[in-house]
Amino acid sequence: MSTDIGIDLGTSSVIIFVKNKGIVLREPSVVAKSNITNEIFAYGKEAYDMIGKTPDDISIIRPLKDGVISDFHATTSMLKHYIKEVDTNRFLSTRIMICVPSQISEVERRAVIDTAMQAGNCKRVYLIEEPVASAIGAGIEIQKPNGNLVIDIGGGTTDIAVIAVGDSVVNSSIQVAGNTFDEEIKKYLKKKYGLLIGDKTAERIKQDIGCVFTDEKEIFTFARGRNLVNSLPMEIQVSSNEMPKVFCPLVDKIVDEIKVVLEKTPPELVEDITEKGIYMTGGGSLISGIDLYIERSLGIKVMRAHDAISCVALGTGKALNNLNMLEKKANR
Repeated sequence: MSTDIGIDLGTSSVIIFVKNKGIVLREPSVVAKSNITNEIFAYGKEAYDMIGKTPDDISIIRPLKDGVISDFHATTSMLKHYIKEVDTNRFLSTRIMICVPSQISEVERRAVIDTAMQAGNCKRVYLIEEPVASAIGAGIEIQKPNGNLVIDIGGGTTDIAVIAVGDSVVNSSIQVAGNTFDEEIKKYLKKKYGLLIGDKTAERIKQDIGCVFTDEKEIFTFARGRNLVNSLPMEIQVSSNEMPKVFCPLVDKIVDEIKVVLEKTPPELVEDITEKGIYMTGGGSLISGIDLYIERSLGIKVMRAHDAISCVALGTGKALNNLNMLEKKANR
């Protein structure tokens, strides 16, 4: 007997799917570590709430960067903690399916497998590319000989893939994604208002008013931070109509990469994509107007998947039921 677990091991969050239960865990990819003992003592939201508020003897760590492991020890500890939380049958062996960026190297793939093996009582660890997992999670029938173009905008990377007959035909991955949007918001407020804000504030602004089109229905949010001139606390009001100048240059980079993928795609599959449209998944796809912006830029219909944030995790779980189909892409 075994417990099947699908894991979306993302730069921003970890989402875990357990067979016959669905999604059972959704936590930030953050841990808190003591600089004195090197002990990791907080995970997920508990650690996330400490960002920007800790003394010198505590470090807040994001164990993954741009979709790959940057801190092996912290990632292993984090996974072990989360798997222990969700796997109530620890006496059974576990099969784990983990998503990875489409352009990941062999060394990075091995690191993910080794981390998962050390984190749990694993019978087997499999890897699946993020766009393939997101397509499965979105309900796309990837086994058919039809071309499907999927764009997964995560926290660390945007993965783009043309999928047919259960596999990626052409794929690409760029480091322009949710965290990049946050960084550009910080740079914009620093340059225009002389306001220094933290990562959590930038993320909240993105969620509150992030958009790529100027709208008559202008909305506002606040930003609090430190005035760079006098170092005193400062609060400003930020308009949604300021966001396109922050977001559009980044979305243009994603559009350019989609064009590169389409240039490498066989004409028959391009015809399928033109007819069926493009599917978007991931948290970054929720930015207001991004689907319409890409649609107008390419002249191809763009559809945002239902429950776009969970598609990858759902796909990893469903893929465990179709290991024969994915055997070529699976790793042991």
